[in-house]
Amino acid sequence: MHYKGSVLGGSLLVAGTSIGGGMLALPVLTSMAGFMPSIVVYLFCWLFMAGTGLLFLEISQWMKGEANIVSMAEHTLGKPGKYFAWIVYLFLFYCLTVAYIVGSGNILVELSQSHVPDWLGPLLFVVLFAPLILISTALASHLNIWLVAGLALSYFGFVFLGFRYVRPDLLRHFDWSYSLKVLPIAFTSFAYQGIIPTLASFMHHDAKNIRKAILIGSFIPLIAYAIWQWLILGIVPLEGPNGLKEALQQGKNAVQPLKYFIYNSSVYWLGQAFAFFALVTSFLGVALGLRDFLADGLNIHKDLRGKLLLALMVLVPPLLIAISYPHIFLIALDYAGGFGCALLLGLLPIVMTWRGRYSMNLIENPQLPGGKVLLSLLAIFVLIELVSESRQLFIRMFS
Repeated sequence: MHYKGSVLGGSLLVAGTSIGGGMLALPVLTSMAGFMPSIVVYLFCWLFMAGTGLLFLEISQWMKGEANIVSMAEHTLGKPGKYFAWIVYLFLFYCLTVAYIVGSGNILVELSQSHVPDWLGPLLFVVLFAPLILISTALASHLNIWLVAGLALSYFGFVFLGFRYVRPDLLRHFDWSYSLKVLPIAFTSFAYQGIIPTLASFMHHDAKNIRKAILIGSFIPLIAYAIWQWLILGIVPLEGPNGLKEALQQGKNAVQPLKYFIYNSSVYWLGQAFAFFALVTSFLGVALGLRDFLADGLNIHKDLRGKLLLALMVLVPPLLIAISYPHIFLIALDYAGGFGCALLLGLLPIVMTWRGRYSMNLIENPQLPGGKVLLSLLAIFVLIELVSESRQLFIRMFS
């Protein structure tokens, strides 16, 4: 008999999938809104993403065996749903790959004390870490355990040593007019829904316990992000030289400005270690996920020749973008969340659930109560975000 995963194991799987490189962008992209508006948006976003996670769980119960998002879309929405999921999935994962390559390259530039030019950082990172695309998923899983351990230790070490540098007066700034601009990065940072099919198989399709794992596991990042937000916004001022506003304009992550405001090398290097582990674990998960997605969709065998081809397909397009635009870290994450996550992990499960419940009569075991009213409210929430993000894109293009 295969081992049945526990609620604790499932919760950690959800939390580990959510927490990653997006965390480095959170305080920078939300700095203009301020601490309290950001926390309120995080709370609403957690509720929304927990809700759509339960919708994915419900849809997975309709399928026979383990099914990915594309097969779910095809089952409920036919060929148009399948093609929509394909396109948005590729957009989301390529945006994330660009962001993590750029972010990791920036760390290499930072560690070299700018002896390495900005464009070369992403190239060096890919050269060093491209072999990870060629290893088996099982080996990657074992490696990921050590990387996640480093992520956790560096995070708790940073929190333990950094809390004494927090200035309460810096946390009083707020501007609610920037609240909607927080949503894209919040969507990215609470994303985990892609592992719902794996979670369902891991926990033997025990819907009650899977629901607990989703709610608990998605709540852990909310706490981690709130503490992280409190630390960075309480240490680094918004205005002035090397402040968060300047970091936002230059596309820097949240750790880079710390060295100008904390005169303790241990805290700074712990922050850099956390940034490294967060980006590498995120890169590994996204790159392997994209590799397997392309292999399945294009029927490429994962022998050595096939893996080399897949590695080129996964890494070359993002690398070219990263070399051309070495400060695109924040923009790539913003687009990933504002469009990719909002459409694939927000709007799509709502539409699939509506279709399954009310057109295909698959309403036997709903995982999210509220019926059409709640589904409509969730859809309106996503549409408001999409309109806001489209408006920002229009402003960027024509300003």
